[in-house]
Amino acid sequence: MTRTAAREIVMHIAFGIGLRPGGVEDALETLLDEGYYESLAPEADPYSAYPDEKQSAYIRRAALGVYEHAAELDEYIEKYAKNWRVARISRVAVAVLRLAMFEVLYMPEIPDAAAINEAVELMKKYEDQETVSFVNGILGSFIRGETDFPAP
Repeated sequence: MTRTAAREIVMHIAFGIGLRPGGVEDALETLLDEGYYESLAPEADPYSAYPDEKQSAYIRRAALGVYEHAAELDEYIEKYAKNWRVARISRVAVAVLRLAMFEVLYMPEIPDAAAINEAVELMKKYEDQETVSFVNGILGSFIRGETDFPAP
């Protein structure tokens, strides 16, 4: 499994945060059950290979982090999505934004440019070009405003 596939899986979990009664930990336990995971393989490409230990650790860390920091990440989204509230942004875009921002803020082993590039590529799979550009703009402003590195 690639990190790109693992990111997409985390995005799926982030998309569903708040929809499942058991929360993110329950979602992770269900998702990472090998039998259940394998049943998803015919439905979506990221599930074609069961995650190894390293990718499972990434999926858990990122999904739990996005969940735990959702309110903070939403504040960043609203700060850089000028005149847009999170509730007005597509849930897919919010999930991708939360994940990319979490990686930038809390996963220093992931280069900022990689987090942003992967987020934009993931958006291309799920949204139209206008939404992809919107998300890219938010992430570029976020990088310029919150880090010491220039936007990719």
